[in-house]
Amino acid sequence: MAIPEDPLLVDADLPKDDPINHPAHYTFGAIEVIDAIEAWDLGFHLGNVVKYVARAGRKGERLSDLRKASWYLQREIKRLEQEVRPSCN
Repeated sequence: MAIPEDPLLVDADLPKDDPINHPAHYTFGAIEVIDAIEAWDLGFHLGNVVKYVARAGRKGERLSDLRKASWYLQREIKRLEQEVRPSCN
């Protein structure tokens, strides 16, 4: 019995570098970053954390991308803390 190919892992029809739909700094591994974010249902903040960590050193300065990832992670932490401890109004 043949094992079907996973469309997230194999897509021979895509150009190697499509800067709009499939930028090289997000398509370097077995799975494209946006596909992982959507499959894991990460939402905006955590999706950006994954995006910036994944592309660190591949587009622009590595430290800058890691700082951006940290900013989004801190924002998500604050959001979750507010859910746990709603402000008194």
